[in-house]
Amino acid sequence: MVVTSISATLQGIEATPVYCETSIALGCRILIIGLPDTAVKESRDRIESAMREVGLKMPRKQITVNLAPADVRKEGSLYDVPIAVAIMAAGEIVPSDKLKDYMLVGELSLGGTVKEVKGCLPFAILARQMGLKGIIVPRENAQEAAVVNNLEVLIADNLKQIADFLSDKCELEKLEVNTREMFAKAERSFMADFKDVKGQAQVKRAFAIAAAGGHNLILVGPPGAGKSMMAKCLPSILPPLSLSEALETTKIHSVAGMRASTGLIAQRPFRSPHHTISSTALVGGGTNPMPGEVSLAHNGVLYLDELPEFNRSVLEVLRQPLEDRQITIARAKNTVTYPSNLMLIASMNPCPCGYYSSPTHQCTCTELQVKKYLGKISGPLLDRIDLQVNVQPLSFDEVSKTTVAEPSSAIRERVVKARKIQEERYKEHPLIHCNAMMTPALLREHCQLDEKALKLLQSVMVKLDLSARAYDRILKVARTIADYEGSENINSTHVAEAISYRNLDRSSWGQG
Repeated sequence: MVVTSISATLQGIEATPVYCETSIALGCRILIIGLPDTAVKESRDRIESAMREVGLKMPRKQITVNLAPADVRKEGSLYDVPIAVAIMAAGEIVPSDKLKDYMLVGELSLGGTVKEVKGCLPFAILARQMGLKGIIVPRENAQEAAVVNNLEVLIADNLKQIADFLSDKCELEKLEVNTREMFAKAERSFMADFKDVKGQAQVKRAFAIAAAGGHNLILVGPPGAGKSMMAKCLPSILPPLSLSEALETTKIHSVAGMRASTGLIAQRPFRSPHHTISSTALVGGGTNPMPGEVSLAHNGVLYLDELPEFNRSVLEVLRQPLEDRQITIARAKNTVTYPSNLMLIASMNPCPCGYYSSPTHQCTCTELQVKKYLGKISGPLLDRIDLQVNVQPLSFDEVSKTTVAEPSSAIRERVVKARKIQEERYKEHPLIHCNAMMTPALLREHCQLDEKALKLLQSVMVKLDLSARAYDRILKVARTIADYEGSENINSTHVAEAISYRNLDRSSWGQG
């Protein structure tokens, strides 16, 4: 008799079904086939020990387990539970009637307890899509699996509980949550608020424009000017996550083994990797491809502090995901695609000593050193950063002020209004959510300039020798400024402000 239990495997952030087909014949060995990796092959010993420790007897016959489809590689320890259950059903230790109704995932300890696995949310989504009655998961994964509505989420603490449930000797604990209610009540606290940032009105304005249009931004200024603090305030002015965005973000973190305490990530991610990060850790990859920082920051912010200190080759791999808003990782046996729709915020000193153009400190760097320092960041990468903002240190009078600045909540209201204008504008283009994502065709349609604005932009393009990509970026930022101001048309004032955010394009950088 062949018995089949249902499990799943991950391909990117999506799950595909895996069927554990098990048969028992004369002999005395366990054979697992269907492209299993080492962790799957080792499940034989974990299963045997787990069954013995919970009082179940492993059949002493030849057991063949085929993980179908056989041409898809199976990785990890999540197949321990489905294989163990299939063996028990094939050996007539438990009935097989319920196996067609439930998906099973979980790792087994030698003592028989069921341990957590990665990617439980995609598995639960797949179970519902397959029309299954429910999914049996470890207790640690139950919260994220319960995010999926119209699906029974049953909690298993050990293998004996699953065996008793299949034999109708007991019921497994169910976890039910109202996803929309949970999302509405989720705590959205922020690390920092713009009300705590003194002065820097122009820089705050640049952050508001960036948030309103989903634009990338780089801050250039001396140490202690507040670059990192303001970058950490950005999530507090971004529009709230929608439920669909929250689910997609949670899926990525689930695949990476990073569970949200409430089961659902309700706040936009803010990722800030150290400058020693490798290219694989930044964009994802590895022998078994996993999401990198650009995917973990999906629907949120990726902050790179001290940008020139990052390895040049690491920064260059950012170019494609910033442009395509997804990253494709190709390996000999597998190709996966992870989303990377993020805002890149970077900060850097203007020179090696940090005080070039500072009004209070004397710069000790030569013109060549300043240019060489900026040259660590390639032109193509800078072209992909829409707003390039110079940050100056505060004076004593500004630092000593006791008045509280405008809170993030007030800025956020204006940002949300601008985003709603864009949402209405691009309602016929479901893949476009903000001005930063405009295609060339949409750019021509929605970024028409009057004669005065066109002449201004033309003179600046010639003077600064800007690239065609920089031209597009200026138009996109000008469109966002107009939206932020509630203007239907882009005028010369909007274009002038957008041009002022191209500081690093100036050929005079490093002279004097």
